[in-house]
Amino acid sequence: MTESDPATRSRDRRDPDRLIRRAGVRGDPDRDQHFLVDDRVLDRVPTYLPDDADASHVLEIGGGTGALTDRLLRVADRVTVVERDRALAAFLREEFAADVDAGRLDVLEGDALELTLPDFSACVSNLPYGVSSEIAFRLLPLKRPAVLMFQREFAERMSAEPGTSEYGRLSVGAQHYADVEVVEIVPPEAFSPPPAVESAVVRTTPRDPDYVVDDEEFFLRFVKAVFTQRRKTVRNGIRNTAHISGLADPDAVVDAADEEYLRRRAGDLAPDEFAELARLAAVHGRGEGDG
Repeated sequence: MTESDPATRSRDRRDPDRLIRRAGVRGDPDRDQHFLVDDRVLDRVPTYLPDDADASHVLEIGGGTGALTDRLLRVADRVTVVERDRALAAFLREEFAADVDAGRLDVLEGDALELTLPDFSACVSNLPYGVSSEIAFRLLPLKRPAVLMFQREFAERMSAEPGTSEYGRLSVGAQHYADVEVVEIVPPEAFSPPPAVESAVVRTTPRDPDYVVDDEEFFLRFVKAVFTQRRKTVRNGIRNTAHISGLADPDAVVDAADEEYLRRRAGDLAPDEFAELARLAAVHGRGEGDG
């Protein structure tokens, strides 16, 4: 990726601490506001997009005071920022007025879980950690490359492999849509105010899974159900969670499934094995009226 606008290239990068002072705000942990202020991390984050990523229209969720926005305007043709804080949204429009006037920056005020998102080409964001899962699973099905900041624990669960303690329904769900990589660990002192935990930058590269799922909603619900019983065998997990998966006849699924799957635990099943079990469950365990 290259810096796309001569005027932007010639301008010094905005200092994140000065942006906070100009905005007249402080980060508020109670509102999930932790501003990324480490220049080195800010400079690196956009570079984690895949080399072939389309940077014609980059989405940023949680613009804050604009330190990352400033970096994104150097590599993208156009940036759309979603910011739920009214005062910060107004500050971004003022601080980046030249880019707004040039049609290179749009600032949408509101909740990223409720707004209609634009047709963006990639997403780079320091997400509000309290809604990480909800936002991630709004973005992942859209099949756009993304670089996202999460709490480290959440990031490691997203990218975890079967058989590890971190592996769970988050891993299966995220990796159903994309290759997921933790590309950098970020210490608390990179933020203002520092969060109580380490953070991590995650790159998601969209791809189709190497298995077939006919009913994605049921597949993800089935995975969620079985993982609620992760300490039990898959056999017992299927039987005990029909109220979550929506199965009308879980015993029929157990009877149809391979014993090699049933005697294992959820954390030992790869996504393609979950897909096979979900296919059997849909055929043998759902009532006639289930879609």
